[in-house]
Amino acid sequence: MQTIWVFEQEGSGEDKIRGIRRHGGGRFDLKVHDITGALPPVLDDTSPYLPEDIDADLVLDFLKHPDLSEDLARMCVEKGVPIIASGKKCTVKGVECPPT
Repeated sequence: MQTIWVFEQEGSGEDKIRGIRRHGGGRFDLKVHDITGALPPVLDDTSPYLPEDIDADLVLDFLKHPDLSEDLARMCVEKGVPIIASGKKCTVKGVECPPT
């Protein structure tokens, strides 16, 4: 079974998560990492908000904070985990950023 890890803020990926659960037919192990609460405009250190390790077959980025998305993308590329950051302007090479 493939593992999809969804990263979201304040439930920002709920519609997509619901779609994966509804149409995925139980073919995926779905993990959700929801970051809640107010964040400062700039995060010099994202480690309190992101996991130390990424263990997934695919990561979906629905984070709103650009510093979190950037660091998540770097972690995924470093680990060789494909990441899709829909609608983002991510500059990390190897990250798929399709338009929404």
